Amino acid sequence: MEGKITDIETMGLVDGPGMRLVLFLSGCNLRCQYCHNPETWNLNGNTQTLSSEDVLKKFKKYSVYYGEHGGVTFSGGEPLMQSKFVLETIKLLKENGIHTAIDTAGGVGGGYDEVLDLVDLVILDIKAVEADEYKFITGQEKTNFDKFLTACINKNKKLWLRQVIVPGINDDESHVKLLKEFAKKIPNVERIELLPYHSLGKSKYEELGIEYRLKDTPDMNKQRCSELEKLLK
Repeated sequence: MEGKITDIETMGLVDGPGMRLVLFLSGCNLRCQYCHNPETWNLNGNTQTLSSEDVLKKFKKYSVYYGEHGGVTFSGGEPLMQSKFVLETIKLLKENGIHTAIDTAGGVGGGYDEVLDLVDLVILDIKAVEADEYKFITGQEKTNFDKFLTACINKNKKLWLRQVIVPGINDDESHVKLLKEFAKKIPNVERIELLPYHSLGKSKYEELGIEYRLKDTPDMNKQRCSELEKLLK
């Protein structure tokens, strides 16, 4: 089985513990207003294919850098759109003692139970806590996300929560306090991070002929984002 990959980062430092091999998989069913990887939306877009064995070989090539605390992270796009490939690859990596993580929005409808059973860490992107705002940001109902989060809780899967902070949408204290109260109800959360919105992906929309809906939105001030993150402590 082969996976469809739009990009590979060999020295990822923010997508899980340690230094990591990060695979950006093709396909996503959400259309988030602030997405900076629109080239990953199309499952059959401009991609390369890798087998599970290819992923293992690539990891071993740089294993001296990854050390004992690094690993492989499946990102995207939405990696669970290719859950069968992710599952097969995680099995192979686990056989070789390699830490695995998925960076997901949890917006797919199912087919991820076996992945959750095996993966070491779930990095869960919180688009919004409230259902109406979730739909405003993603274009989809929040039902699939709620179902996915429930599965993570039931399986006691290690969770890192992340939320992108966008000026004019969720950059106020009330939104951050909502996130805090939301996270309090999840017993298996290890970390919560706020990520400042940036417009670096704007040129990709122009190349793809897609309207960039936040064209008039400034980048999030990083210092202000750090101040808001302190409210989560």
